[in-house]
Parts: sequence; C-alpha cells; structure tokens
Amino acid sequence: VQLQASGGGLVQAGGSLRLSCAASGRTVSNNGMGWFRQAPGKEREFVAGMNWRGASTVYADSVKGRFTISRDRAKNTVYLQMSVLKPEDTAVYYCAARLGGLSGIPANYNYWGQGTQVTVSS
Repeated sequence: VQLQASGGGLVQAGGSLRLSCAASGRTVSNNGMGWFRQAPGKEREFVAGMNWRGASTVYADSVKGRFTISRDRAKNTVYLQMSVLKPEDTAVYYCAARLGGLSGIPANYNYWGQGTQVTVSS
C-alpha cells in the first residue's frame, strides 16, 4: 500500500484545513486507517482513526469535536477535516494504514505516507 498525504499549509488560528490521504496498491478495504502528527521535539501522536469500512472512528481528546476523519471508497482516499485550528495543532501530519482494525499506536501501522506540514499561526 502506498499512501500520499496532501493538503497541509499555513492557516490562522480558528481556520480550517482538509488533509487528504490517497491510497494505492494493495486494497485497503480491510485496513485500519489513521492520522498521526509530530511536532518538533515531540513524539508522534495519534490524532484520529477509522476502519476502512467506516463503521468506527476514534479521536484523540485534543481534537475531538474539531477534527473529522472520513473516507471516499471510490477514490480510495481518507480525509481529515480540521476546524477551529489552534497553534498547538502545528505539526507534520501523517496518514497510515494497518492490516487490521482501529489502533491508536503508531507501531501497529504497517504503511505510512510522507507527511504534510500544518502550521497554525496565532
């Protein structure tokens, strides 16, 4: 599975961005999908995840109510809609896929995209 993340950029606090993660190669129909982020000097942290079938989603407490993960099966793409962005959301965002269900643990993911920078100015 190859993952291509895009959609990052510079936005003011309170603004919105939508990240995309296009999957290609092996089918992701049975995969768990996740978004993670890593700020400078910090460990990679879980942001949101879903199973590809879309039956279950889970969010980090820090983004609950502000971020929404979704997928478009026809486009084989997972999205992260981010709203009411805060400066502390600044990080490189990564999408990831795993051969199994939902997980918030980075080590459980088998495939990673290249990351896209999100910068939120105050």
